[in-house]
Amino acid sequence: MRAGIWGMGSYIPEKVLTNADFEERMDTTDEWIQTRTGIKERRITTDEVNTSDMSYEAAAQALKNADVSAEDIDLIIVATVTGDRPFPSVSALIQDRLGAKNAAAMDVGAACAGFMYGLVTAKQFIENGAYRNILVVGAEKLSKIVDWEDRNTAVLFGDAAGAAILGPVSGDRGILSFELGADGAGSEHIRQEKHLLMNGREVFKFAVRQMGESCVNVLEKAGLTKDECDYLVPHQANIRIMEASRQRLELPIEKMSKTVDRFGNTSSASIPISLVHDLSNGKIKDDDVVVLVGFGAGLVWGSVAIRWGR
Repeated sequence: MRAGIWGMGSYIPEKVLTNADFEERMDTTDEWIQTRTGIKERRITTDEVNTSDMSYEAAAQALKNADVSAEDIDLIIVATVTGDRPFPSVSALIQDRLGAKNAAAMDVGAACAGFMYGLVTAKQFIENGAYRNILVVGAEKLSKIVDWEDRNTAVLFGDAAGAAILGPVSGDRGILSFELGADGAGSEHIRQEKHLLMNGREVFKFAVRQMGESCVNVLEKAGLTKDECDYLVPHQANIRIMEASRQRLELPIEKMSKTVDRFGNTSSASIPISLVHDLSNGKIKDDDVVVLVGFGAGLVWGSVAIRWGR
């Protein structure tokens, strides 16, 4: 029995912050931001909307798309570093709101790689027979920890949530392999004091190297070659980092997900909202081999090779 994704959902805030908005408030330009990051705009929630609210909306949509009732969910995993409060967990809050009264609930703190850690955790429970239906959410309200006067970080981040329902899948579909890793020696490069702080140069070097290596490694673990990879969904942090991963897999540009221009870096939400976007546009089809790869504060990384379909 192999675990796979049955259905997905997302929540994207309505409020848009464009690069022109930042030109008005700090010493930066649209050209500077686009050239270095690929970002044109990002979405920001209102003060009244919390991470749990976004998580709930994405989860409800995923349940509907997977045709699974909330009462049938055995476990809820929410990947976030921006919960409503330090505790209780976001997963517990949405468990109640969804009416998933039979589900256990826990949050995972692996920053931008959080959704990957959530998927891999869910895979273990499903494939060992402990649980059948698991909800995995990646959600962040990064706007509440960004220093809006710091041009090196303020222009990068947005808010969003994405969710997936995992369960047993048929044939040779589902999660084929995974890689998780960490290098705590780089923990100072992305951290939160009062606000989010980042050493962009060091993070860039780490991400370019590690994401590319992890993509190759996860395909090798699945017994696949680069030619057998149909689509790449990298963490949407920076177009130059994403391009390095694509080139490492020798994929044509149309075979890589790109939502960073519209949504910016949404941390643990970036991969699931990109999947929802690409599925709705027909870019991912049943039986496609899709590689998901992310990196984040820790420093941590994670990748998954999945043959799509239920």
